[in-house]
Amino acid sequence: MNASRKGISAAIVIFILICRVAPVFGFDLQYPLFDDPLFSKPDVIEKGVILPGDTAPIACLVSKDFSSPLTLSEAVDIALCNNPQIRSSWANIRVRAAAVGEARAAYLPALNGALNRTKDRIDYSDSRYPDSDIYRTTFQGGLSWRILDFGGRGANRRAANALLAAALASHNATLQKALSDVAQAYFDAMTAKAALKAAIEGKEIAQATLNSAKAREEKGAISRSDRLRATTALASAILESNRAQSDYRKALAVLGQILGVPGNTVISIPEDLAENAGKISKDLNDWLEEAQRNHPAIVAAREQLKAAQNQVAVVRSAGLPTLNFSANYYKNTKPGEAVTQTEATETTVGIGVNIPLFDGFSNTYKIRGAQAQVEQKKAALADTENSIALDLIKAYVDATSALKNIDASADLLKAAQEALAVSQRRYDKGAADITEILNTQSALSGARHERIRCLAEWHSARLRLLASAGKMGRLAATGEK
Repeated sequence: MNASRKGISAAIVIFILICRVAPVFGFDLQYPLFDDPLFSKPDVIEKGVILPGDTAPIACLVSKDFSSPLTLSEAVDIALCNNPQIRSSWANIRVRAAAVGEARAAYLPALNGALNRTKDRIDYSDSRYPDSDIYRTTFQGGLSWRILDFGGRGANRRAANALLAAALASHNATLQKALSDVAQAYFDAMTAKAALKAAIEGKEIAQATLNSAKAREEKGAISRSDRLRATTALASAILESNRAQSDYRKALAVLGQILGVPGNTVISIPEDLAENAGKISKDLNDWLEEAQRNHPAIVAAREQLKAAQNQVAVVRSAGLPTLNFSANYYKNTKPGEAVTQTEATETTVGIGVNIPLFDGFSNTYKIRGAQAQVEQKKAALADTENSIALDLIKAYVDATSALKNIDASADLLKAAQEALAVSQRRYDKGAADITEILNTQSALSGARHERIRCLAEWHSARLRLLASAGKMGRLAATGEK
C-alpha cells in the first residue's frame, strides 16, 4: 500500500515538474494538448469567418502594386486586413472563448501539490535534552471537487457560451460595416473621378466653343459680346474642373485612410463608374424579416440578453448551499505544522456542505442588479431592432428610387449630347447664336452630373440595403460571381 502511494506521489510530482520545466528548454506544452483541452475555441478561429454569400474567408494580400488601378476586390481585402476594429473584435472572440473554457473547467476537480526538502533544528535551553536536526522530504497533495451548486456552474457556462456567440456576431457585424465603409469610399472615389472626367470634357467643349467664336469674330460674323460670353463659359468650366480635381483628391485620401495604407501612397482607380444597375430581388417585408433573423447586430444583442438572463441564475446560486468533495495526502507534515519526528503519511477524504447563512443582504442586491441588467439588455435589443429596421426601410426606398432614375438619367444624357451636337453644327454654319450653344452646353453638363449622381445614389443605396439587412459579403459588395 505504501509503495502504491509513493508511486502515485512520484507520478504527480514528475507531471508537475515536466509542465513547469519543459518550457524553459524550448518544449511547447501548450500545443496541441494544453492549448485547448476543453475544446472551447470556435471553428472560426482556425478556419476564419465567412461572410454572407461568400464561399471562403477574406484573404489578405501579400502586397499590392499601386502603380496599377486598384480594383474593388483588392480594396476590400486590403481594408479588412488592416482594420484595427476588426482585429479588436477578433481578439474579443478569443477572450470569450477563454471564458467558455474557464466556465467548463468549473466542472473538473482541482489538484494541488507541494514538494519540499526541510531541515528542522530544535535547540533546547535545558541541557538535559540534546539538540536535534531532522531532515525530511515533505509532500502535500490535495484534490477538491464541487459536486453540486444548484445550477450556478451551468448558468455560468450558458452565459459564457452566449457571450461567445455575441462576440462572433459582433465580429461579423464589424466585418460587414468595414466592408460597407470601404466599398462606399471606393464608389465615392470613382464618382469623384467620373465627375472630374465630365468637368474636363465640359472644359474642352467650352474651349472649342471659344475657339469657334474667335474665328467667327475675326470674320465679323458675331459681335465681341458673343466671344466674351464664350470666354466666361470657359472660365466657369475651368473653375468647375478645379473643384472636381480637389474633390477627387479628397476622395482618394479618404479611401487611402480606410485602406490603412501610408499617406504618401499614390492610388489609382479605374476610369468609369460601373453602370450595371442590377435589380432588387426582394420586397421590403422579406428584407425586414431576414434582417430580424440574421442581422449580426441583432444576433449579438439577443445573445447578450441570454447571457444577462443566465447571470441572474449565477448570482442567485451564490446564496444557495454547495456540496464539495475533498481528498488530501500528507507526507511528513501537514499545513501549519512542523515536520514529523519519524517518517509518516496521512490521508483524508471528506464531503462537505457549505451553507451561506447571512451576508448582510449583499446577494439580494446582486440579484436585483443582475435583473436590472436583463431589463437593460431587453431595451438594447429593442433599440437595435428598431434602428436596423428604420435604416433598412430608408435604404430600400432610396434603392428603388435610384434604380428607377438610372434609365431616366441615361435618356437625359443621350438627349443632351445629341442636342449639343446639333447646336454645334448650326453654330458653325451660322444658323445658331452663342446663346443656343451655351445653353446646350450647360444642359449637357447638368445631364452628365445627373447621370453620375444617379449611379452614385444607386451604388450607395445598394450597399446600405445590404448592410442594413446583414447580407453584406465580399461577393455582394464587389458584384463578383
